[in-house]
Amino acid sequence: MSSFGPVLPGEPDEPAEASEPAGASEPAADPAVGSEPVEFTVDLTSHEMLRRTHALAALGPDWDPVAALRGEQEAYDLLYSGLDAEQQRVYDELVAAGVLPRRGGGHAAA
Repeated sequence: MSSFGPVLPGEPDEPAEASEPAGASEPAADPAVGSEPVEFTVDLTSHEMLRRTHALAALGPDWDPVAALRGEQEAYDLLYSGLDAEQQRVYDELVAAGVLPRRGGGHAAA
C-alpha cells in the first residue's frame, strides 16, 4: 500500500525508481541560492487608465453620477419606509448600534 492510500488495481506496490544517469546522484548547485534579491517593479498606471476609460465608456455618455446617487438615496428611503412596530424597533436598534445611518429625522418612515 502506498503512503497516499490504497494501491489501485494495476498499480505497482512501490513506485518505480527513475533510472538516473551516472553521476547524477548529487543535485546540481543552484546559482540563485545565496544571490542578492533583484529590484522588480511594474508600473500599472497605463493599465489603470485604460481600465477607467473602459468603465466610463461602458456607463455611457448620458450617465449622471449625481442622479445615480440621488436615486440610491431615494431607494434607501423607500426601503426603510412603512415599517411595522417590530421592524421599526429593529431599525432603531441598528441605528443606535451604528450599523445603519439615521434617516428622515429619526424615523425610518420619513
